[in-house]
Amino acid sequence: MSSPAWPSLNTCSFNLMNIVDQLKRDEGVRLKPYRDSVGKLTIGIGRNLDDDGITEAEASYLLLDDLQRTQDALYTALPWVKNLDEVRRSVILNMAFNMGTGRLVGFKMMLNYLQAGNWMLASQEMLRSLWAKEVGERAQRLSTQLLSGTWQ
Repeated sequence: MSSPAWPSLNTCSFNLMNIVDQLKRDEGVRLKPYRDSVGKLTIGIGRNLDDDGITEAEASYLLLDDLQRTQDALYTALPWVKNLDEVRRSVILNMAFNMGTGRLVGFKMMLNYLQAGNWMLASQEMLRSLWAKEVGERAQRLSTQLLSGTWQ
């Protein structure tokens, strides 16, 4: 026999913030993964990643937050990227997301060609990199997208 469903927090008679405050105090707030007292990988306020993981909605939320931070770093390091069309700008955002903006700025020849609008040479430089060998099909798709200016 299954246990009864927990009532929606919206319909609970207790003050939600009281339990939230208690759990923050009792569990602590940890912004990086750690092993709890029984060895479970945990994050946040007692989220057991080993047993519960995260939901798809939470993964999407984290992705959007990570994309915003990546875009901010990218625009700080390479402000001219804002002037690229959306499709080509997304190639650079995809690369920065994957490897970090710090590593991306090391692609000097590719970035110079990209800034000059030479999609062919920028695409070729991208594919000559160690990164392209590491990510395989992803680099091929992004190179095609950069060259064609169409979503792949």
